Parts: sequence; C-alpha cells; structure tokens
Amino acid sequence: MFKWLKKTNKNTNEEPATLSDLFDLARNSEDFVHYELVNIHGSVWISYLKTLVDIETLHRDVLPYLQQNNLKSLQEIKGYIPIEGMEVTKDVTKIKRHFLKGYIIIQLRQKSDECLLIKALSSSTREVAAPEIEFSVLGPKEAFVESLDTNIHLIRKRLPDIHLNAKEIKVGTRSHTRINILYVSTVANEENVQTVIQRIENIEFDQISDSSFITQLIADNQNSPFPQLIDTERPDRVASVLGEGKVAIVVDGSPQVLIGPTNLLEFFSAFEDYFLNWHLATTFRLIRMFSVFFSVLATPIYVAVMTFHYELIPKDLLSTLITSRSTVPFPPILEALILELTIELLREAGARLPTKVGQTIGIVGGIVIGTASVEAGLTSNVLLIIVALSALASFTTPVYKMGNTIRLIRFPFLFFAQLWGLLGIVICFCFVLVHLLRLESLGRPYLQPLFPPRIADFKDTIVRLPFASQSLRPVNLQTQQTKRFDKKKAKSKNDIDE
Repeated sequence: MFKWLKKTNKNTNEEPATLSDLFDLARNSEDFVHYELVNIHGSVWISYLKTLVDIETLHRDVLPYLQQNNLKSLQEIKGYIPIEGMEVTKDVTKIKRHFLKGYIIIQLRQKSDECLLIKALSSSTREVAAPEIEFSVLGPKEAFVESLDTNIHLIRKRLPDIHLNAKEIKVGTRSHTRINILYVSTVANEENVQTVIQRIENIEFDQISDSSFITQLIADNQNSPFPQLIDTERPDRVASVLGEGKVAIVVDGSPQVLIGPTNLLEFFSAFEDYFLNWHLATTFRLIRMFSVFFSVLATPIYVAVMTFHYELIPKDLLSTLITSRSTVPFPPILEALILELTIELLREAGARLPTKVGQTIGIVGGIVIGTASVEAGLTSNVLLIIVALSALASFTTPVYKMGNTIRLIRFPFLFFAQLWGLLGIVICFCFVLVHLLRLESLGRPYLQPLFPPRIADFKDTIVRLPFASQSLRPVNLQTQQTKRFDKKKAKSKNDIDE
C-alpha cells in the first residue's frame, strides 16, 4: 500500500508530456468531464472541468453547432462556433493552462494531441458595491471586485483616454494569475512603467492570491514596516492618479488595486478631500497628521515623564497623577503595555468576529475591561484615557496598511522611553526618520516632497490648495507632460463667465 502511494505522488508531481497524460491526471478529480459526441457527419471528443465552465455557454453556443455540422477538421469546427478567442494547438503547456482556467477541449480522436480550445469561463463574481474600507459620504459609491476585467472597466469608464494602456503579465508557476499594469503612455514616466513591469516579470512564486502578495514581492525594501505602494478599492482614485502620471497594478482575484510610486504624505490623504472645499480638506488633513503623531507619541511620553521627568509635570496636574497611580503596583512601562495589548486584543477580536458581534465586543469589552482595571488598581485612569485616545487617533489614517504600521511602531517608542526617557523617544524618532530617508517607492524617494524638497508639490500634500492652483503635475513623478491645464486660459474663461 505504501509503495502504491509513493508511486502515485511521484506521477502527480510530474508535468504532463502529452494530452493523454493531462487527462489521466484530470480523471482523479470528480468534476472532470470527458465524452464522445457523435452525429451523422462524424464524432468528436469533448473534455472540460464542469466547475469552471459555463454550462449555458456549452449547451447554447457549442453543442448545437457540433451536432449539426461537418466534423472533419478542427479548423472547420472553429469556423462554425460563434465564440471568439478559440485556438487550435498541440502545446500541452498552453492546453493545461487554458483547461484549468475554464476552456473546453475538442479533439477529433481520443488519442489526438491536437485540440481546439474554446473559451467558456464561468463568470461567478459578486456585484459592484459601495466601498467598505474607504467609504465616503460624498463622491461615487462604487468599489472594485474580484474580477480583473470588471475592475479595468470601472477605471476606463472614468478615464476614457486612448492613451490608457494595459499590459498583461501572468505570474505564479501554479496559479498563473493575470496581472494588468495600467498607465497613460503620454503622461507616465517610462522609467516608472518599466520598473513595475520588470519587477513583476522577475517574480518567482508559485501562487499569487491577492494584490498584497505583489506589494511584498516588488517592494523596494521588503523588511520595512511602512507600505511602499498604496492599495485602494476606489476606481475614482485610481483614475485620478493615472491622470497624474502614476502606475496602477490590477490583480485578478483581488478587490484592491495598487498605486505607485507613492510617498509618505499620500497615506494621510483621503480621496474624499477632493470632494470638499479646500479649507475643509486642509483642516482634515492636518487633523489626521496630528492624530498620527499623537497616536505614536502620547503613551511613550507618559512613560518617559512618569519614569524620568517628574519636574515637567505642572504642580496642579501632579497631584492628580499621584492620586491616580497611588494604588497601581506596576511601573509605568508595564502599566502601559498591559493597556496597549488589551486594546490590540479587543481590536483583533472585533475584526475577526462577525460584524454585529465584533461591534459588541469592541464597545462592551472596552468599557468593562477599562472600568474593571481602574477599579482593581491595575492601571491609572489617566493612562487609560491616553491609551484610548491613541487608539482612536490611529483609526483616522485613510489607508488601512499605514494604520497597522502606526500600531506597530508605537511599541519601539515605548521601550526607548523606558530606557532613556525623552532622550530615548528622540533617538527612536531619529532611527525612524533615517529609515524613511533611505526608503524608496519604485525607486523614488519615499519622503518627497519633504526630502528632496519639492516646494511646488506642497500644494497637494500637507495642505490642499484650490484646483485652480494645481495646474502642474507632481514634480517627483517626472511625467512626460508636466502641465495638466493652462492656468491662464482657465482664468480667462472664468472671467468671461462672470
């Protein structure tokens, strides 16, 4: 019995050399269909995987023509069937790849190596719905789905430009995942486009299940906690950045599209900012950036001050802090770690449970555990407020992956604060800053336009100026066409309207 199992595993791991070998391997699966169709003109053999093939297409567009027409050659059969994309081939590798994607195989004889491939893929995917992660009150309410063709349709619908090109690459030795690279040929920097194409073509991996795999595989620094490509579920955002000169990566089976090259400040810019007056958009961006600094530094500063720098606390506040910590048996660092880890546990539990249960766990668990820990004297009420506000501030980041990064880098700041107080926080901040200065996104500096400084790009980074002031594309992208519109013509038209 063991010898038979060993022999079977060896054979199934080998690539089929002929079409018969391919069918021998496919017979191990219950959804494989292989039969002979006979009519008055002759017979053909039909093979397919019924779980991948659209049965309606088979019965409506294939079988009626096979039953009524002459079956002497595959080229004649190809002329009868009204389906595009058919191909006659002997290439076993190509046949296997198409067979596993939902193609029907037609043979004139059962042992023949030549066959006709007929496209009959089953298109089972969810409908386009509203964004869940990047939801906005204003603006379009469409989000990407798992179908690559549908996602490209959503982008082209918003950017009907003849220069919008899509280059397809198949990645994954087993999955053969379709990946499309989108860019506007007359705007995008050719170096950026070639960088993306080269890195994706050089990927050596067996299975690509989602765009997150591509993010990690083509990143400039795969050991960095900072995301180096923006992933978005909004077609309007992708269409907008393509017009700026960026490159988009669409992966079949993923509802997220990757955008690059990018910089750090773009992760704090929500696309909803462009639907608001520039005063409001600028205010909200500044609030988000303040929230990030508060989320990362608030708890470490508390630990540093309570451990080393009591003299920095105002006299009126000192008595309150002493009272809140009078019954706490732990040092500030341990107290902070307990609360931080509790918040992370509640967040993870809420994210993994069903929606309604997760909301209940997050609210009730936070209230119950927070109140109980203060009453039990395990933590101070002041630190509880600080940690809760820090957690709340981390949720203001529009891009989910950057929010996870903020959650992570808070802990190194805590340990440095425990070791050397405020000096430790400064040292840790210097380490992070040096890392960001060295980091790149598709070969472009990650801290642009802060460093190298690009004054012209500040019009849509920390602040968002009116659209009339954004006549030029970002300098850091080095686009072929730097001007988006003629500022003088736009102003003269407005004056005429007035």
